[in-house]
Parts: sequence; C-alpha cells; structure tokens
Amino acid sequence: MSGPAGGRDAMGLRGWSPAAVIGAAGWVRNGGRAEVPGGADPRGSEEGDRTGEAERRRSRRGRLRRTLLAALVTGAVVVPLSAAVRPRIPAPAPAALAPLSVATLNATYRANRADAAEASRTAAAHGDRGRAAKDRALASPARDLLAFDGRGTGRATEVFGDLATARRIAVLVPGSDTTLDTYDRLRSGAQNLHRAVDGSTAVIAWLGYDTPRTLSTGALTTTGAERAAPLLERFVGELRGALGPAPRISLLCHSYGTAVCARAAWADVQDVVLLGSPGTGLDSVADLHTRARVWAARGTGDWIADVPHLRADLFGTTVGFGTDPVSPAFGARVFAAGDGGHSDYFAPASVCLAGLARIVLGRTPEVPRA
Repeated sequence: MSGPAGGRDAMGLRGWSPAAVIGAAGWVRNGGRAEVPGGADPRGSEEGDRTGEAERRRSRRGRLRRTLLAALVTGAVVVPLSAAVRPRIPAPAPAALAPLSVATLNATYRANRADAAEASRTAAAHGDRGRAAKDRALASPARDLLAFDGRGTGRATEVFGDLATARRIAVLVPGSDTTLDTYDRLRSGAQNLHRAVDGSTAVIAWLGYDTPRTLSTGALTTTGAERAAPLLERFVGELRGALGPAPRISLLCHSYGTAVCARAAWADVQDVVLLGSPGTGLDSVADLHTRARVWAARGTGDWIADVPHLRADLFGTTVGFGTDPVSPAFGARVFAAGDGGHSDYFAPASVCLAGLARIVLGRTPEVPRA
C-alpha cells in the first residue's frame, strides 16, 4: 500500500483508496451498518451541531462502504482473470554469486550491474523500452547492487554508502506497487535518508519480494507478507554473516511492508519502524517476539488513517490487518511524522525524516504533540 488515494483506474475504481476498499470488510463485519468511532451521544445542547455532522458522516460512510463491498467482491473475482495481472518481463536468471562478505562486495556489485545490463538488452529486444531504461540505469557503474533480478516485476537491493565500514545500517522495506518500474520512489527515499545521517551509516533499499498491487485482494491480507518475511530474515542474516555483530541494523518499513517486517522482527536488528501502517496482522508489539525497539508513526495527511483496524472473514479469506500500530493498545513507541501524506515519510527536510535519522543513529526522535 504505497500509492496515493486517487489516480488509479483498475476495475473502474478511479480515485478509490485502498483504505476505502478495506473499509468494505468492516461494513460486512458490522452487519451492513456504517462504523462510527466514538459513538457520539446526541444529548446535550453543546453537542447538537457535532451530532448532526456525525450523523451526516455516518450516512456518507454507510453508502460508500456498501458500494465498495461490491468493488471488493469484483476485485476478488475479476482481478486474477483480467489484464490487471502484471506482465512477465523476460530477463536472464541472476548469476550465481559467492557468499556475501566484505571481500566479495565489489565483485557482487559488478556481477549485479552486469545482470542489469543484460536484462536491459533483453527487455529492449522484447519491445519494452521503459523497463529497458530502468534496467540500464541500474547497470550504471555508480550503482552498488547487492542483488538484482530483472524477471517479471523485478527485484533489486541497492546500497548507499560504504557497507564494508558502516557502523549503522538502515534497510528500507517498501509497500505495495513497488517494482523495478516504480523503484525510483524507493531509491529516492533511501537517498534522502542517507543524506540525513552521518557518514558511518549505510542505507539499503530492499526490493527483495514481490509486492502486491494496491488495488488487489493481495494487498488486503497478510499472505504476501508471510511469504516475504523469510526473504527479509535471510537478507538480514547475510548482512550479519558478512559484517559481524557490530553494525546497528534498523528496519524502516512502509505501508504493506510493515506486515513483512512484523513477521521478520525476530531477526537480529536493533530497531523496527512501522510507517503509514494499515496494521501488521498482529495484535501488539509482544507478538513480534523481538528485542528490538519497535517504533510507529503516521502523518496527519495519510489516508491510511481511514483504514478500519480490524480483521474479518470475507468469503473464506481473512481480510484486514488488526490493531493500529500507532494506538496505545499496540504498544509501539510512537514518534512524530508531521503533516505528510502516505508517500511523504522520507521527504527531504521533513519531521519524519529527521525522526528516522535519529532512530537509525540510536537516538530518540520527537514525539507527537498532544
């Protein structure tokens, strides 16, 4: 879940946010009635105006959720059978590499750049000029790739900074709709963070799993996260095997990526940060079974705040992600994210980016104002 609330046109759902789609599950669970937080009491003259507005919101929300329930059913049936399924871009299989170590880092970077160059040529021959250009950019001598796979929607792991000497490492784990074609968004966030920390910190953009589409049933369940978590655990294990126990490692996880990180939280890391999370599918920090500091933040302009934090059985599938990670019930350390939207957590000079830099450096970020 990394896209903005509007601007999509899948299944005729132009302008609909995933928050609203997930809301349909809440409508089902609530017996077809709109859910209104707070349960406002109409009694009392001072509350009259607010009660009227609450009733209008209830009515609007109820109509919207009934409409979106139909959309969710359509998505469950139509998306797997339609052209919304992502195309399979041809590319060679990744080269076999030596186990990661400080001694093999440069050879790993060279091999993955060569793979990206070959993938670019293959995509061009296939007629996909857009993917060819993306792969060609990754093949630049200036890029340090720990991993690359140009097949299908693609995967890439890129390093910013000197990984061999890093005292601290931040690993960015993206949300839905992140592919090689949209990878520049993830890369930009990693670059912004790298500029915000000191020179002894390396930042890694980890597109190491197949992210779900935002407007798909895959983005409404934790199934993809359960498949992705072992890949993230393995990657952290490779970092530890190559660099030893000394570097401080932080997982900075965005949107659907928070569900991935929650399932990999037992990995050997010092911080787990949940940004713009719809929920992790777990009830509390205790369920992460980690000794790491667990943080959570949400910008005041993030549409993910409208996602009902529940889990419901919908046509035999569990939909939704449960407890809100910024709520006291979850138990994370909540820090300030400013007024940004869902895609603004790594924006330059932002409140959230400053907080993230402090977490990566082992310090304490600013807390939200009451």
